[in-house]
Parts: sequence; structure tokens; C-alpha cells
Amino acid sequence: GARGGQVPLAGSRLCLYEDGTELTESYFRALPPQTELVLLGPGESWPGCTSDIERFLAAFSSQRDEVVEAARQLLSGERAPKRQKLLADLIHNLSENILAEERGEDEKWFEGLESRFKNKSSYMRYSCESRIRSYMKEVSSFISNVHPAAREAYKGIVDLMADKLKSVKYNGCYFDRREEEEAARLCTQEGWFSCQGPFDSDECPSKHSINPYSNRESRILFSTWNLDHIIEKKRAVVPELAEAVKTRAGREVNWEYFYQLLFTVENLKLVHIACHKKTNHHLSCDKAKIYRKGKENHKIS
Repeated sequence: GARGGQVPLAGSRLCLYEDGTELTESYFRALPPQTELVLLGPGESWPGCTSDIERFLAAFSSQRDEVVEAARQLLSGERAPKRQKLLADLIHNLSENILAEERGEDEKWFEGLESRFKNKSSYMRYSCESRIRSYMKEVSSFISNVHPAAREAYKGIVDLMADKLKSVKYNGCYFDRREEEEAARLCTQEGWFSCQGPFDSDECPSKHSINPYSNRESRILFSTWNLDHIIEKKRAVVPELAEAVKTRAGREVNWEYFYQLLFTVENLKLVHIACHKKTNHHLSCDKAKIYRKGKENHKIS
């Protein structure tokens, strides 16, 4: 490399990469560290990288009509509304502080939340845990509808479910973007969530998506999205559990199957409120899974 302004070849010169300014020895010594330089041989010149930008802009301008036509095609046709929405979402979220995690990095996001929440993931975990706890409360309170002779057994199953939920921290990790392996089933590392409904379709026709980590408005809006039970909790799963306990006749209720339906993404879809259909899903539990299989168990039809 050059030392003290000396260059390795006779007749060669050093200049600034940015604008092509040729260096004198005194100018060289005054340069800040990591300044990018260009070594020119005899007869060579360097106009600076700004000339590259000018050439690029000139080339872009000469293709103006083609660029306009390409943009027009992107924003026309049957897929145009989805593209426009994705573009609007992108513009809206790029200006926000999505990657900030700690409270001090994005104070606005935490406005209205208790001071105990020190980072975004801790609040998102709490929010998810609250939803799951509410499902557990519904299962527990249903005991008043259970046949009196089966209530003790029903309560025993409720206790087993509660213990399992506590051991996995109420599945709050599904909404923690730092728990990548667990969260991957519902979201990406960056915290994007996509609507998985309505329940009877493979994908959301409106392409709803949201990043609750991006800004306060998105955080609040995300709280209106539903974790929708595909096989419905109130109409199907909980009554079926109560019935299974009542009619078990010596068989062992497969409570872990009901746990899976009530509290895990096996039976939960994240759905935008507009896609959450309140109509009956007309889906029921798998009769073959209600009781544990074993020699002492009767086969049920």
C-alpha cells in the first residue's frame, strides 16, 4: 500500500474514490481512516463514483417508457388490489421501528402499557398467555354443566391440563419472535403474522398481514385478531370432553387429545377479525381419539 503519500509505481497517482480528487502528500496525511482511494497508472483518470450514478440515472431515463409500462402492468389486472395492499403495507411498516425490542429503543410502542413490560416480546408473550388462560377458564367453568357423578373426574382432567399449560408457560412462546423454532409455525423471525382464515379455506383471500412489533397502532390492531378454534371450543370440544368423562365406563379419557384441540396450533388458526366467521363450523372431535387405546378399553363406534 502507499505510505506517506508515496505510490509504488513511477508516474502513478492516488485519488479519492468518491469524487476523483488527486491527493498531495499533505492531503493524504489528513485523510480519515478507511477512506477509499483509487490508484491510477500513467494516462489513467478517475472521475469519481458519482459519475457511475449519473450513468445509471441516464440509462434509467432512457428506458423510461419501458419502466412506466412495467409499473402499469404490475398495478393492473386481477392481482392489482393485492399488490397495491402489499405495497401500502410495506411503505407503512418500513418507516417504523420494527427491529427495536427494548422499551428504550421504541418508547412510542409501549404507550399505555404497564411499566413491567421491558421489551416487546415480553408483552406479546403476556398477551398470548392471556388468551390461552381464558380458554382454560372456560374449560374449568364448564364443570357446572357436567353430570354430578362425573364432576370429580372432569376436575381431575382440568387439573392435568392446567399443569401441562403451566409447564409450557401457556404457549406464550408462539408470539415471542426471539423463540424462533417455536414461533415459526405462526410467524417469521421479523414478527410478521399472516391471516390463516377463514376456517374453511386454505388461505385468506384478502391477504391480511400485520407486524405488531412495528408500531403502537399495529400492536393494538393485532389484539383484535382471533385465535380461532377450527373444531370449535364451545360448541364441540368442551361438551365432547364432558360427555367423554360421563360415559367413559371404565375407559381412560384421552385428555391430551382435547388439550391439543383447545390450546395448540394443531386446532388454532390466527385470523383477522373480518375473516372470523361466527357461523357453526360443523366440525367435531375424532371419535377414535376420545379414549386412550388399551386392552381394557372398549372399542367405540
